Amino acid sequence: MTKKIIIVGGGWAGCAAALAARNTGCEVELFERTDMLLGTGLVGGIMRNNGRFTATEEMIAMGGGELFKICDACSRHKNIDFPGHKHASLYDVSSIEPAVRNALLQAGIRVHLMARIQDVIIEAGKIVKVIAGVLHKEEQVEVCGDSFVDATGTAGPQGNCMKYGNGCAMCIYRCPSFGPRLSIAAKAGIKELVGKKADGTLGAMSGSCKLHKDSLAPAVKEELERAGVCVIAVPPHLQKSLESLGQKACQQYALKEFAENIVLLDTGHAKLMSAYYPLNLLRQIPGCANARFEDPYAGGIGNSMRYFGMLPRDNTLQVNGLTDVFCAGEKAGLLVGHTEAIVTGTLAGHNAARTALGLAPTEISPELACGDAIAYVNEKMQTEEGLTKKYTFSGSVYFESMKKKNLYNTSIEAIKRKVTQTNMSGIFSKRLV
Repeated sequence: MTKKIIIVGGGWAGCAAALAARNTGCEVELFERTDMLLGTGLVGGIMRNNGRFTATEEMIAMGGGELFKICDACSRHKNIDFPGHKHASLYDVSSIEPAVRNALLQAGIRVHLMARIQDVIIEAGKIVKVIAGVLHKEEQVEVCGDSFVDATGTAGPQGNCMKYGNGCAMCIYRCPSFGPRLSIAAKAGIKELVGKKADGTLGAMSGSCKLHKDSLAPAVKEELERAGVCVIAVPPHLQKSLESLGQKACQQYALKEFAENIVLLDTGHAKLMSAYYPLNLLRQIPGCANARFEDPYAGGIGNSMRYFGMLPRDNTLQVNGLTDVFCAGEKAGLLVGHTEAIVTGTLAGHNAARTALGLAPTEISPELACGDAIAYVNEKMQTEEGLTKKYTFSGSVYFESMKKKNLYNTSIEAIKRKVTQTNMSGIFSKRLV
């Protein structure tokens, strides 16, 4: 009998989990509370920068590269450099979601949009069914599964942004419209973990805002669309302190260059590499006199607060205490970024399928950057200090560790050879039924 895998959350992690589980031959249903897939990926766009290049090529060699190839195909700019980051690609935020959604549908994945999980049914210590409410309808959807992936993220509800941030900034999460996240693992009784900022306060603020390109000076827009990046010096009296940059989830951008300059990237929006920027100050910076925020709409006061709902897990991404539930994306820990979400989502979806089929879950070899990052973050999250940091292939703490271990590589052929040597070649593309 065919096994069914249920994915909860349709961000990058959930979409990766759905494709990986479907590649094994299992049936897959994905539930997303909003009207679009990709979550923060709808306003993101940065791929392949620094160590993310290595992780991307490792995943492609392991057979889990479909979403990365879609990002490459949707890129507005490739192989660009900006402060602290090299060989980045910037995908187009206007075309990426339809491309990903089509890939899921063509793979035979059943996608439920505007379907927010409300409850789970537990039998013998396992989740056996999810119950979803459908927006604007009285009906509920009840679906039984043989294994599950919790990819519900760590941001929201509005109360967290009000209490720990600067208020609801009307961001892409859209909690007022579609309701807050609900972790199926937490609903099953697993205590979630909360990340902290360096000063010990809870959560972390999203690391960038988006400006309407037409609200910028013509010369700035032209430079953005030509080069993909535009760096504008900030007058000294308007510069942010380095301490303020420590609020961000994206600590790979907590560099003095991002305090002394406005760094804009062209993702379709003008991506402003700052958690927020008071509008009265932003409009004093050359080229930004008429600047207008696209996301969050109140990007002058703050951004979404994240890392309030991570799950304890092992290095196969199985949730501690639940034998049939795996976690991915921010649920899997303090890994920041789209690449990181796709990596964890792919492993979680694959292992959910393996478990449903009676096979032992697998780990990615720690000799590869992808496997090392998953294990590294799991170890760090066991400590109070570790919970105050964020980890990514593209900078900050983990990228430095990655380089010291000689895991950073930009040679595609060398990466392929290493994946083959670790017996991981093509593992995520093999049918198991």
